[in-house]
Amino acid sequence: MKLSARKVLAIGAVALCAAAGLATAAYAQDRQTPKNWSYSLDKDGRRVPKGNRVNNPDGSWREEVKQGNCVTIKERSAAGEYKETRQCNPGSPN
Repeated sequence: MKLSARKVLAIGAVALCAAAGLATAAYAQDRQTPKNWSYSLDKDGRRVPKGNRVNNPDGSWREEVKQGNCVTIKERSAAGEYKETRQCNPGSPN
């Protein structure tokens, strides 16, 4: 009888720990990334600077990414055409 009581107690402890772990995971998934986050991660886990992106109702978008004295402008039209331009101003103070 003692052995089965220990098993029940052990199973109860494991279930309690699992429930606490699931609650923590659910809380972490509900949290939003801060708006001032300065980068996103690509598929290889590398940091990629995030810019000011404007999405249009037709599916097109435009994003500006600043890196030092350079500005990269990424644009995609509603038809799916992608264009990326980069402009560097060595004399501009940043």
